[in-house]
Amino acid sequence: MNDPLLTLLQTKARYTNEELAEALCLSTEEVSQRISDWEQDGTILGYQAVIDEGNINSSVVTAFIEVKVTPERGGGFDRLAMRVARFDQVVSCYLASGGYDLMIVVEGANLRDVASFVSEKLSSLDGVISTATHFRLKAYKEKGFIFESDTPEGRLPVAP
Repeated sequence: MNDPLLTLLQTKARYTNEELAEALCLSTEEVSQRISDWEQDGTILGYQAVIDEGNINSSVVTAFIEVKVTPERGGGFDRLAMRVARFDQVVSCYLASGGYDLMIVVEGANLRDVASFVSEKLSSLDGVISTATHFRLKAYKEKGFIFESDTPEGRLPVAP
């Protein structure tokens, strides 16, 4: 990310245009126009808060799923990746390097919902070779925000 205005918006999207203009030595009108242009051309897709699920007693289950797929002739991974991305349960979908092709993030009401999604929807798609599901246990950092904990700095105590 090279643009300081986009960087500030990612850090805290609730800055006013006046605050952004002052921080970057720009006019308020220039900031407003640039943001408007980015919203119209799809550079900025939306705004959202980063929420610590532990503070709201959320029962949502998050899973990271590695997916191996067969690339399509002339289309590579794109068509199948877009089919996967359109499922309501899929929060994020990425093409990845390494031992698998797609990394998807899925949310469900419970483990059974995630398992049903994998077995009934994801694994049954033509072109999906295999999946490996990993469940999120605890978040320490997300989208640049560290979730504070009561753990003191330094070494953790070890019991024999």
